[in-house]
Amino acid sequence: MFTPLLIVVICLALIFDYTNGFHDAANSIATIVSTKVLTPFQAVMWAAAFNFLVYFFAKEYKVADTISKIVFIHYITLNVILAGLIAAISWNLITWWFGIPSSSSHTLIGGFAGAGITNAIYMGANGLHAVNMHYILPILAYIVLAPLIGLIISYIVTIIVLHLAKSSRPSIADRWFRRLQLVSSAALSYAHGGNDAQKVMGILYVSLFTAHIIKPGAAMPNWIPLCCYSAIALGTMSGGWKIVKTMGSRITKITPVEGFCAETAAALTLFFTQKFGIPVSTTHTTTGAIIGVGLTKRLSAVRWGLTINIIWAWIITIPVSALIAAGIFAFLRVML
Repeated sequence: MFTPLLIVVICLALIFDYTNGFHDAANSIATIVSTKVLTPFQAVMWAAAFNFLVYFFAKEYKVADTISKIVFIHYITLNVILAGLIAAISWNLITWWFGIPSSSSHTLIGGFAGAGITNAIYMGANGLHAVNMHYILPILAYIVLAPLIGLIISYIVTIIVLHLAKSSRPSIADRWFRRLQLVSSAALSYAHGGNDAQKVMGILYVSLFTAHIIKPGAAMPNWIPLCCYSAIALGTMSGGWKIVKTMGSRITKITPVEGFCAETAAALTLFFTQKFGIPVSTTHTTTGAIIGVGLTKRLSAVRWGLTINIIWAWIITIPVSALIAAGIFAFLRVML
């Protein structure tokens, strides 16, 4: 039975998915806007279309399965999920307001884990026993590995592309790479939708079996992917211009060929991690790819002061989200 609390959880999960879209819109449109290949309005419409297109082609939900298992089932309640979602939405809005490209994925994971740990403590258990380390450890590892892989692939792709295009006239090369950026941006938007919408799908799935609507291991109801891909696409259409500015121009100056290389590298990294069900951050991956492009010019082409501030935001996202969720869970336990 769909209780009022379950309905609130579902609504908040989709609101988070929406905030994920406008918070992370910068991942797939920052370079294409900064190189003036598309106007901001055209770019968000382009990205949103490919965010949603995944719905028609996705056959596996490995990332969703991973998210649903990061907290052991006997420590999950609807209050745990509710607290995690409120914490994740709060951190997304805070970082969006200040234009910080933090990870929506990691704030959701941190919030869910933090609330689960707090519930375990209230139940008299060791809080860390609530967290499934088999799934958490790869997520923590890819906080470092995802941007590093994006950086390396981006660096290699840029070197290869520049070598292949070195004999071309600059005006012709520029024109071709402006067209190719449409392809690379579409690929990145498709990967973003496929990766990030699945995280909310995992939360909704675990909510349904926590409320005894479905049994663990049952097939995912079709309305969940439809709602999640729709919500993230609508969020992307809303933009997120403060983060677009940071990602598109303040880390390093981007040309059409460099934008194509960064987007291609980020998309390849996301397709790889999605294949293995690893819920990585599209923000981290894209930032790493943009830095990789900058490094092909010279070390000083990257604004390291800003980059270090971004890295600090990455480091604190999971623990801060977990602490916020812990406080919210404690409050909900008293009030509900």
